[in-house]
Amino acid sequence: MSTNELEASAQIRLAVRGDTKALASLLHDHYALLYKYMLKITMNKALAEDLVQETMLKAIERIGTFQAKAKFSTWLISIATRLYMDEMRRKGRERKWQSDEQALQAIRFEAAMSREEWPSALDALAGLPPDVRVPIMLKHYYGYSYEEIAQWLDIPLGTVRSRLHNGLSRLRKELNDDDGTQTGTK
Repeated sequence: MSTNELEASAQIRLAVRGDTKALASLLHDHYALLYKYMLKITMNKALAEDLVQETMLKAIERIGTFQAKAKFSTWLISIATRLYMDEMRRKGRERKWQSDEQALQAIRFEAAMSREEWPSALDALAGLPPDVRVPIMLKHYYGYSYEEIAQWLDIPLGTVRSRLHNGLSRLRKELNDDDGTQTGTK
């Protein structure tokens, strides 16, 4: 284990035992990672900020239950993912295209202002419903297993595989169409 990993492990042990300074430090260290994740998942800056704050509050409330079976960042991402999926369920299955598009435009503008690249893949990803976008991000961007994703989203393993397969097919088709190429021809 590296020195940083040992320090983080010691911080986690202290936080679980009730050390508020250690917990504050852990949450501070993981804030940017969690915010970037939620921004990619929600495609909505305001919602991402709200969910990160809610995740931090849940982590504070539940730090005593953290068992270190996974990394602390993984634990935070699982909390955030569940909160997001709960939020999407509350809103129902209806997509509010206009508000989603405005939120996406705000993220694009912010990326342009900070001179960050905005890949066309993110536009394609934003077009997917949340129940498809989240598993794709968790598996292919963050590298979590099918089993972890199924557990976090409280869906069967086969549903995770199906959403990943169908979502990736839709992304490939959309990205190929955007490039001006035709799918199925050589």
